[in-house]
Amino acid sequence: MFQQSIEASKPIPAVDHYVAIVRLLPGIAVCAAIAGVAYGFRTLPGVHNFSPMIIAIAVGILIRNIVGTHAALTAGIGFSMRRLLRLAIILLGVQLTFGQVADTGLRGVAVILVAVASTFLFTLAVGRLIGADPRLTRLIAAGTSICGASAVAAANSVVDAHDEDVAYAVACVTVFGSIAMFAYPLLQGVLDLAPRDYGLWAGSSIHEIAQVVAATFAVGHEAGDFGTIAKLTRVMTLAPMVFAMAAFLPSLGDVGAERPKAPLPWFVLGFIALVAVNSAISIPNGLKAETSVVSTFLLTMALAAMGLETSIAKLKAKGLKPALTGALASLFIASLSLMLIRLT
Repeated sequence: MFQQSIEASKPIPAVDHYVAIVRLLPGIAVCAAIAGVAYGFRTLPGVHNFSPMIIAIAVGILIRNIVGTHAALTAGIGFSMRRLLRLAIILLGVQLTFGQVADTGLRGVAVILVAVASTFLFTLAVGRLIGADPRLTRLIAAGTSICGASAVAAANSVVDAHDEDVAYAVACVTVFGSIAMFAYPLLQGVLDLAPRDYGLWAGSSIHEIAQVVAATFAVGHEAGDFGTIAKLTRVMTLAPMVFAMAAFLPSLGDVGAERPKAPLPWFVLGFIALVAVNSAISIPNGLKAETSVVSTFLLTMALAAMGLETSIAKLKAKGLKPALTGALASLFIASLSLMLIRLT
């Protein structure tokens, strides 16, 4: 009888799962609401060229530092930052095909690969030289060399930096990418670049996809079409770059001590698998469009969650060295890409 009463008092697994799911809902709901607000802000004049992810992390930071976040939101915020982020990155694969690499051409692919790899290594070297935080430097390197906020978030799966580092890195790629978005169209005539060359320059060096689209279609449809293809080809380097970071860059302890390398981000295999599927079979455009909406919204929720975990006081404590690193990295990738296009 005593044994039976003990067994009866043990928690039922199904109930435990139900309770765990219920604990996630408030935080997930808040992140979804912030994502919705971010999409709403994009309808305002002068804001539509900004990614909803960027707006969401800014709104999340404001809420955290003005109102604060209740403890009941913690579990859902953490779920959005990690699980939903990984699902979103996997779904990005539906938008890409290996055929897009062929459309870019051997010259375009060569320019993109050299620019991505060189900028990543340059950023790490500059950050180390001026004494910037190593974790933050890695995030800035990923965001600058590949695809802005999405790359920062994906890279953090192996860097394991603080949320303030993620917010700082996103701010860097947003600011310097936005400057490029406005400056490139003005420089196109001065540099006398043909439309395809200009599109390749923008696609291989500007950070966010939305920024590339704005900068290239401002010049013309030919530049816009080729710039978008070049940028999507660059996005395809996200998976191998994250794997390389996990395989070759040592993890860092709290005081900078090196530990064994980070575990491989196996969710990236899902991204690669969907790229392969999209290359092998014809996925209906309607399904691609719907998947793109879901993926972007989930990424926006993940960035909102990171904003909700970000303290402005801790951001200020990072100082200006990471910002200088980001500025130099942005100048480097712009200059190197242009030089490679001129020489090839």
